[in-house]
Amino acid sequence: MNEISEGDVIQSIADALQYISYYHPPDFIRALTNAYEREESQAAKDAMGQILHNSKICAEGKRPVCQDTGIVNVFLSIGMNVHFDTNLSLEDMINEGVRRAYLNSENILRASVLADPAGLRVNTKDNTPAVIHSELVPGNTVEVHVAAKGGGSEAKSKFAMLNPSDDIVDWVVKTVPTMGAGWCPPGILGIGIGGTSEKAMLLAKRSLMEPIDIYKLKENGPKTRTDELRLEIFEEVNKLGIGAQGLGGLTTVLDVKVLDYPTHAANLPVAMIPNCAATRHAHFVLDGSGPADLAVPREDIWPDIAFKDGKKTRRVNLDTITRNEIGKWQPGERLLLSGKMLTGRDAAHKRIQDLFQKGKSLPEGIDFEGKFIYYVGPVDPVREEVVGPAGPTTATRMDGFTGMMLESTGILGMIGKAERGPAAVEEIRKHGAVYLMAVGGAAFLVSKAIRKSRVVAFADLGMEAIHEFEVKDMPVTVAVDSRGESVHVNGPREWRAKIRKIPLDQV
Repeated sequence: MNEISEGDVIQSIADALQYISYYHPPDFIRALTNAYEREESQAAKDAMGQILHNSKICAEGKRPVCQDTGIVNVFLSIGMNVHFDTNLSLEDMINEGVRRAYLNSENILRASVLADPAGLRVNTKDNTPAVIHSELVPGNTVEVHVAAKGGGSEAKSKFAMLNPSDDIVDWVVKTVPTMGAGWCPPGILGIGIGGTSEKAMLLAKRSLMEPIDIYKLKENGPKTRTDELRLEIFEEVNKLGIGAQGLGGLTTVLDVKVLDYPTHAANLPVAMIPNCAATRHAHFVLDGSGPADLAVPREDIWPDIAFKDGKKTRRVNLDTITRNEIGKWQPGERLLLSGKMLTGRDAAHKRIQDLFQKGKSLPEGIDFEGKFIYYVGPVDPVREEVVGPAGPTTATRMDGFTGMMLESTGILGMIGKAERGPAAVEEIRKHGAVYLMAVGGAAFLVSKAIRKSRVVAFADLGMEAIHEFEVKDMPVTVAVDSRGESVHVNGPREWRAKIRKIPLDQV
């Protein structure tokens, strides 16, 4: 019987969460590099290049690849011959590891977990509790899979109770476009089939912990129906032309993972959960000999990518920008932003809305007139940083506030990730505003452009407080122009036609 100490469990969980915050799995980097080299869409290629460059500098600086450092998921296979030397529960040991990881002063991770989710939604301040799944198995070791799941990709989870005669591939291909780009493709689709509704969801989540090996499977050929499903779904989803960040391109998914389980004769439960471009997971085994030893990825796995402004890149001074100037911008155009902007996410928008509904004015010091608002909840800074990783959050969550903000605050535009819904696009068109897209999964790279930061309102909201950022050459793409043209509509449509080799008017 192996005895595993409390300290080894806590330390291993803490170390693994720090590790995955700044090290992408090498298989993900190799797969994304291959996709980058094959990509023909310049917008998608540029987005993947930013993600790869961000990954490299995060590994070097040991800072999070994404500002959303996730909700912790832990899968444990516990040998029945293991004894834990502790007075704590297994859950308490794991949560203590989470607590230490997220409060590590050398690499503070953003606490995103809220208690009382249907009520006050109060931040727990240390990202606890983790979501834990455990099973007892023969043996004398504890096998652990740890992941930090971002909220943007988790929000796109799908489940359907299909009829036994329904086609799973058809359901996936119809469902993926409804997910938009808020899950930050290119990533991995995890699919769970069978069992009951909750079992299917669990299978989908667990499948995301497996290595990326779709090209090895293509080379060797399928041996099971599950293998065939993986290949069919992989090919059909990539034919959708959604592309990196939803901009249109050849690669939407880097792999498709499938796990199944026996189910009732009357049922065909199917779950689908995407992993984003900030794929974060680690695997280790505890055998009583000490805490987990996690190997540092080799430096040569990251490609050497140099960014050039190019003739088509427009430099923008946010401090002097006018409505007339933004009216000249085109969908898909690359911009480099310099000057001052304000930030705000869900909670800040809701508070602003409540103030207006009560006939009150904005807090002193906030003036949105003629400015841009950036949808972001940054990580706290460490050492000499002005701000920690500060990538965009999913813009569609702010769609319901868009009309109010454009009508009542005088903002010229918004910056976030992924597409805007039809109602928000119409408000943007009506007010002659614009929506700009920053790359999800390039948070540390974006933070390098932020030269000054200060909280100007709602400090009690923590990472959701309103900040004023002063930026220098922050890279963004025009996603919705002042006429209401959306790159997230036109880009995938164009690339779907190219991939399927059909006229654009038939897409």
